[in-house]
Amino acid sequence: MPTVIRRSEITLTEKRREILHAVGWQVMPNLWSPPTDIFETEKAYIVRVEVAGMRDADFEITLEDGHLFINGIRPDLPERRAYHQMEIRFGKFSTVIAIPGPVDLEKSEAEYKDGFLSVTLPKQKPTNVKVEE
Repeated sequence: MPTVIRRSEITLTEKRREILHAVGWQVMPNLWSPPTDIFETEKAYIVRVEVAGMRDADFEITLEDGHLFINGIRPDLPERRAYHQMEIRFGKFSTVIAIPGPVDLEKSEAEYKDGFLSVTLPKQKPTNVKVEE
């Protein structure tokens, strides 16, 4: 099972570059973004990425400053071929998703099954702080 980790050593410039790549404002050769959905339930934010032909170890998932970064490499087939149509992307991919609210990272889960990577980020429960006047 892929692991969701928190990484803090990324610089602001690197983060901006990754976000720009993910939203398509800048063209980078050999870097692509797979179709990605984010939705929420009462208890969690769910991110689903459609990327077939992978293994758990092929993903790097990090959460930093309210952004979920999903990176990986989908390997190409080693033999040469003459394509008549080519729509399936290979090589390095990256996507960045803004998470709408605070999450409980310790309880987060990632699962890769049937060509979909699903990342479940449980919503952080509000702390009941009583303020006396």
